[in-house]
Amino acid sequence: MGTPVQHQDGSDEESGSADFFDSQKAQARHYKSLQEIYKTKKPNKAAVTQLLNLEFESRRQFINSDAIKEQDRAVKILEAYPCFRELDHVLDELRRIIQPSNLKYISEMKDRWEIFYSKVQFYGVMKKVMKPPKTLDAVEHAAAVFKALPMLFPSSTVPPKKLGICSEAFFHVIKTSEDPEGYLRQRPLACPVLLVSEGNCMIAVGTTPVSTFDRKDLNEGLLYLMAYYYALHLTYPKCISTLLSVLQTEILNDSIHDRDSTPSYRKAL
Repeated sequence: MGTPVQHQDGSDEESGSADFFDSQKAQARHYKSLQEIYKTKKPNKAAVTQLLNLEFESRRQFINSDAIKEQDRAVKILEAYPCFRELDHVLDELRRIIQPSNLKYISEMKDRWEIFYSKVQFYGVMKKVMKPPKTLDAVEHAAAVFKALPMLFPSSTVPPKKLGICSEAFFHVIKTSEDPEGYLRQRPLACPVLLVSEGNCMIAVGTTPVSTFDRKDLNEGLLYLMAYYYALHLTYPKCISTLLSVLQTEILNDSIHDRDSTPSYRKAL
């Protein structure tokens, strides 16, 4: 995984504890500036992005530390960094983590996803886990693909009984009579999930609603979920770990450690 370029005062050749503490102080100042921006009614997006670039190192140390329990991670990180409620900023964080020097990373990732998405539809129909998408609209089409994905890239672990099918680990269509908050409270997994309602799509982590986006962009929803897994440093649920590992390597272009490579993942590739 690449290391982002740090914008620090002084020569790159200087080293030692003094430089380390100078860097820590500078990053603390950047974080304070970020907090001030979010006190304004309309935070300047470009200014937020610049500060997130400058403060990257200390932010990742905070987020990746064992000091935050996984079940508390989303709430604590979003309190500290409300910018991650915005999809553009969370996608940018994904880029910083995986390919910090590639400013075209997000558009390239979306291109890879489009190719993968179309291949999966053909493969799903061929494997008879999907019906040919005849009269489906874009949202119904995406929903059909999402339901098929865990069957095309199965994990050896079954989902919790209360969850039902594996796709419910990352995706759920809210019924007219269903309350989204009530659904999240009774959900047996705390991982990121896409909720689709008649009005929009929502991403939630645990019982915390995080972000919303337009239904027409549902087909990109899995990319947004992956960005949250990375930005918030969350663990893949075992029942969809093969699928998410395939997305990690094939769409995000991020390598997977051998110790994390399961037989199901190797078979899927």
